Amino acid sequence: MFGLLDSLFGLMLTCVIVVIIFSLLVFLVKRYKKCPSDRVMVIYGKVGSNKDGSTRSAKCIHGGAAFIWPVIQAYEFLDLTPMSISVDLENALSRQNIRINVPSRFTVGVSTEPGVMQNAAERLLGLKLQEIQELAKDIIFGQLRLVIATMDIEEINTDRDKFLEAVSRNVEGELKKIGLRLINVNVTDISDESGYIDALGKEAAAKAINDAKKNVAERDRDGSIGEANARRDQRVQVAQADAAAIQGENTAKVDVAMSNAQRREKEAEATRIATAAEKIAAAQALEEAYAAEQKAEAARAQREKATQEADVIVKTEIDKRRKELEAEAEAEQIRRKARGEADAILAKLQAEAEGAQEVLLKQADGLRQIVAAAGGDPDSAVRLMLADKMEELMRVQVEAVKGIRIDKVTVWDGGSGKDGKTATADFVSGLMKSIPPMNEMFNMAGMELPRFLGSEKGDAPAQGEAPQQPQEPAEQ
Repeated sequence: MFGLLDSLFGLMLTCVIVVIIFSLLVFLVKRYKKCPSDRVMVIYGKVGSNKDGSTRSAKCIHGGAAFIWPVIQAYEFLDLTPMSISVDLENALSRQNIRINVPSRFTVGVSTEPGVMQNAAERLLGLKLQEIQELAKDIIFGQLRLVIATMDIEEINTDRDKFLEAVSRNVEGELKKIGLRLINVNVTDISDESGYIDALGKEAAAKAINDAKKNVAERDRDGSIGEANARRDQRVQVAQADAAAIQGENTAKVDVAMSNAQRREKEAEATRIATAAEKIAAAQALEEAYAAEQKAEAARAQREKATQEADVIVKTEIDKRRKELEAEAEAEQIRRKARGEADAILAKLQAEAEGAQEVLLKQADGLRQIVAAAGGDPDSAVRLMLADKMEELMRVQVEAVKGIRIDKVTVWDGGSGKDGKTATADFVSGLMKSIPPMNEMFNMAGMELPRFLGSEKGDAPAQGEAPQQPQEPAEQ
């Protein structure tokens, strides 16, 4: 018995728990609200804070869904259906101090922009549609009067786009403050009690009529002028065509006449040849034949002469032009060749100048090194240079008499001489003395021959003998 009761109690407890859980799930599902596309869901209560830390008054959602926490949050919808507001503005003062009537119709609706939608949630939530229309109507009246006061009647009436743009800009800026947006503006008609706009319309109509009449007259004038020009062009072109046709006919007739003349000339020539052949025995016919042949020969000679002159003149002109072109080409080649040779000579001279400059620089550098080696004494440096060249100088002097063939030298000698020497001996002695001794070469260079090579020794005269005098070289 007790076991049955326990089973029933457990079953009932399970059912209660399941019911509670199911109810909780249904409750939570019902608290998850979806926002239709034509409405704005405004969640208010505890909805968090703004970025600056201030308390957030409401959370607006357009499209999508959100979970509404029980107890701490609630929600309402703002309708996005456009509202058409009729604004019959009368006696609005323009900038010209003329009062006009501007009947218009404005279409507004709740904005879906994030910031403007927040304004709508704060200022329009809970208001009826009629109340929202009246609030928007008051704002539109004020801004419409303000725009009209800043514009002339001509601008309002003629430049309607500018007027509507100014109205839209001012009205929409104010409507955004309460969460609305301007959808459309339609101004039906503009009128005034003074008749100023009617006068402007009549003036415009009269101007349009006059302009139309003027345009018609100008078009008629242009049509007449165009027609006259067309007739003139037609006559000119017809006359030109007739002239061309007549010219062509005349040319054709001339060609026919020339062809006939040539044909008759050839026929006459053939007749004369035939007559001469038939009556060759007759003297008169023979004379006429000779005369005809003579005349024909003269004509042919004239023709040949003219042909040859024309050929010579043409050939002369052609040859003259050819020679001129050849002369110009040759002159151009000469100029190019001269320019090339001048460039080559200039390059060669520049290269030689650079080479000479380099050689002089190297010589100057060598001289500085020689002077430095001589301890900075220029005289010593010169002696060093001469000592280096001494061998070559002596070789050059020896080479001067090296090629002399002594056996080929002929000396006419009378046998008499001085000091027992013949003139031939004096000649050979003088020839050898023409090469300076080594000691004299060193003395001319300002240097002294080393002691180990010997010293200069004078020829001492023999005892009892006078010093010998130098002999004059014998004449060859």
